[in-house]
Amino acid sequence: MLVLGRKKGETIIINDDIEITVTSIEGDMVRLGINAPKQVTIHRKEVYLEIQEENKQATSNVINLSDFLSMRKK
Repeated sequence: MLVLGRKKGETIIINDDIEITVTSIEGDMVRLGINAPKQVTIHRKEVYLEIQEENKQATSNVINLSDFLSMRKK
């Protein structure tokens, strides 16, 4: 993991097209502004993990078409 120190108003650049700027620091809360291309998906980690879990559950509920057809024959 790369750890960088930044002050309010300072920016880091990722991959030539993503900018992350420290917009404010209030106590132990840091606010970040992110400029990225529209095709780049950005989530807070806890939201990302929830999405992954929901996707995992959704795919586990999918049944194979041949299994479905054999169930209908019974």
